[in-house]
Amino acid sequence: MDNEIIQRVLEEVKKKLNDKEMNFDVEKEIQQTIGQLNGESENEVKKEVKCMENISGITEFIGYGLGDTVGLVIANVDSALHEKMGLDKKYRSIGIVGGRTGAGPQIMAGDEAVKATNTEVVAIELARDTKGGAGHGSLVIFAAEDVSDARRAVEVTLKELNRTFGDVYGCDVGHLELQYTARASYALNKGFGAPIGKAFGIIVGAPAAIGVVMADTALKTANVEVVSYASPNVGTAHSNEVILTITGDSGAVRQSVMSAREKGMKILKAMGQNPTSTTQPYI
Repeated sequence: MDNEIIQRVLEEVKKKLNDKEMNFDVEKEIQQTIGQLNGESENEVKKEVKCMENISGITEFIGYGLGDTVGLVIANVDSALHEKMGLDKKYRSIGIVGGRTGAGPQIMAGDEAVKATNTEVVAIELARDTKGGAGHGSLVIFAAEDVSDARRAVEVTLKELNRTFGDVYGCDVGHLELQYTARASYALNKGFGAPIGKAFGIIVGAPAAIGVVMADTALKTANVEVVSYASPNVGTAHSNEVILTITGDSGAVRQSVMSAREKGMKILKAMGQNPTSTTQPYI
């Protein structure tokens, strides 16, 4: 029996024992109290099941995750929309991942999804969002010949968000975001031009001034190669960020990312902030 239920049973029995009327069957009172509590629990379960039934009624809905990220699937894309989206005719199904906060975490998670499924990333777009903050939101679309692959890609992406949000650090004045993989795949290639199969790192600092210093620190730390550099006016949706992406030897890329993180944290702390991980750091 649940500890909370046991505690509540004991409390009810104590009340009875404190009453003036002492002629009652203790065992009977305990059983009645348990019955009442079980009835409450059953009602709670029914409410939860009803809620799940409402959600399952939306056939396109897969789930949601960190960063207000929603996962959806369309089994058979309308022909007019299919044409406007520029999808290959062999693909009839798409998986859709869209977030209000974050782009790197969703794209990095999507990279793992591509590795695990028979899908192609056909679109990655960064929206000016972060719910009014300094950064981006995101849209990632997977295309597949079979809807099960599209669905699976979305599921993997949503599951991976708990990990990829681990090195996203937020506070009142800005945020830091670091991503690292030893082997980039097609989502990172689509979103950032990452060399497929090579180590890849993403370094983001906001406000943009912090990102510039983080980028400089990363490149001075180890022998890595710049893949891309984005700033508020170039390569972003006018977000207040600097985004540096790097490649090279796995150990060098990881060390550069970690050094940039340390520098960014020190600057935010010097500004009176205490940036904390969204989940649990993984780099």
